[in-house]
Amino acid sequence: MTTRIDRRFAALQQEGRAALVTFLMCGDPDQGTSLELLRALPKAGADVIEVGMPFTDPMADGPSIQAAGLRALKAGMTLKKTLAMVRDFRAGDADTPIVLMGYYNPIYVYGVDRFLEEAKASGVDGLIVVDLPPEEDQELCLPSLKAGVNFIRLATPTTDDKRLPAVLSNTSGFVYYVSVTGITGASIPDYSRVSEAVHRIKGHTNLPVAVGFGVKNATSAAAIAQHADGVVVGTALVDALKNSLDGEGRATASTVKAVSDLVADIASGVRSARRTAAE
Repeated sequence: MTTRIDRRFAALQQEGRAALVTFLMCGDPDQGTSLELLRALPKAGADVIEVGMPFTDPMADGPSIQAAGLRALKAGMTLKKTLAMVRDFRAGDADTPIVLMGYYNPIYVYGVDRFLEEAKASGVDGLIVVDLPPEEDQELCLPSLKAGVNFIRLATPTTDDKRLPAVLSNTSGFVYYVSVTGITGASIPDYSRVSEAVHRIKGHTNLPVAVGFGVKNATSAAAIAQHADGVVVGTALVDALKNSLDGEGRATASTVKAVSDLVADIASGVRSARRTAAE
């Protein structure tokens, strides 16, 4: 069964360019603005959208994304409302792939079977659950695949050739390569090593490899797009959103524009790199 994610990466491969994968926390800074932001992303140049599921203990996230999750929770965001927002987005966009990203605890509490049934019905295409290792595939990964939802795994600079086969065994959709060690938004990747890492991962899988962490602008996106099948940007977008808020942490007239303008800038970098590479 092919998913929207499979079709999107295949189409972009035909175009000869990388995908732009964007991340925002669902419900940040409020539900109405969050939905408006999601709807603006494809128009600004996003090819795949990662939607964060707010959680009270986001251990793999840096300060920016942790704060975004807290803003969303404070605004009343729940997993049920996250699925509802995907459904609302999907009503106006049948093509852009949506990936839910977060932690297993809220899904476990919600109930795996119920979650997968409602996620699929809402139009979710994939999951990234950062605290479920391959040894726990029976918990969510295998049920997801059975439900027709891609399960996307993270690989890091410390994922060696001995570990990679286990990481990739039930991965689908794409592989998310975290190009720096540590929490999100922590530092800048070494672009010269990105090509080497992507090549090494592709020695173990035919899946597209999307690279994230450290992408902040068109220049950094272009540097990664020369080597990867996808460029992932999250912290920079979350920071742009935060910087647009008023003193009380509420959305302003510039919030959606601040994020979509940055996405458009980064998208231009992704597209220019692929054109240059193709030439």
